[in-house]
Amino acid sequence: MWDKLTVIAGPCVIESEEIVFEIAEKLKEMLTDLPVDFYFKASFDKANRTSIKSFRGPGLERGLKTLENVKRKYDLKIVTDIHEPFQAKPAGEVCEIIQIPAFLCRQTDLLMAAARTGRIINVKKAQFLAPWDMRNVVQKIEQSGNKNIMLCERGTSFGYNTLVVDMTSIVEMKKLGYPVIFDGTHSVQKPGGNGTSTSGNREYIPYLSRAAVAAGADGLFLETHIHPEEALSDGPNMIPIGQVRQLVEECLKIKEITE
Repeated sequence: MWDKLTVIAGPCVIESEEIVFEIAEKLKEMLTDLPVDFYFKASFDKANRTSIKSFRGPGLERGLKTLENVKRKYDLKIVTDIHEPFQAKPAGEVCEIIQIPAFLCRQTDLLMAAARTGRIINVKKAQFLAPWDMRNVVQKIEQSGNKNIMLCERGTSFGYNTLVVDMTSIVEMKKLGYPVIFDGTHSVQKPGGNGTSTSGNREYIPYLSRAAVAAGADGLFLETHIHPEEALSDGPNMIPIGQVRQLVEECLKIKEITE
């Protein structure tokens, strides 16, 4: 499974079935002939938005139905994130990977519920955690009977509204014995940078992603959109969909050189 570069890509949140289908179709077209392990990602609910007025998504039932339709229509493997333990079982019935948001990576009940699905669990390292602290997260999942684990680097808090990426975090987390994914889009966020929403610097995504693969990352997480400036969540730190293939091709070349 991990011989290939893993690519997790898709919109931040399900805005509509039409938009999700369009993004899924374009990603499949541009990645299907590359030697990558591709998973389509979209969230049914963004429960951690900055403002109470922010768009959250269609919710669990409708959202999973949309993801199931994407899976069937485009023959894609699916990733979504969960925020509460009761969401794990239904998400696991649709998705190959269940993702744990960074702010929730220490929530024991959430990790245990996700582990019990038997699916791959992708845990995002919290902005406030050292990479070696993820050992405790790993143990919670392992001791719940699941060793299908991925760890995800997405930057570390560095003062207010600022994240930095320490590439040695990738090296340290790989010592825990599991693949490490680099989140190239959330790593360029400026959390709360617009007051009631997040801002970001999407122009840095290619630089950090290439550096992460050179440092040993086993895959990339990339949120993308047809029109990032119009996206209802995380638009400022999304990579335009037209740039995804070139970035993945560049990272594949780096992976080949560094292996």
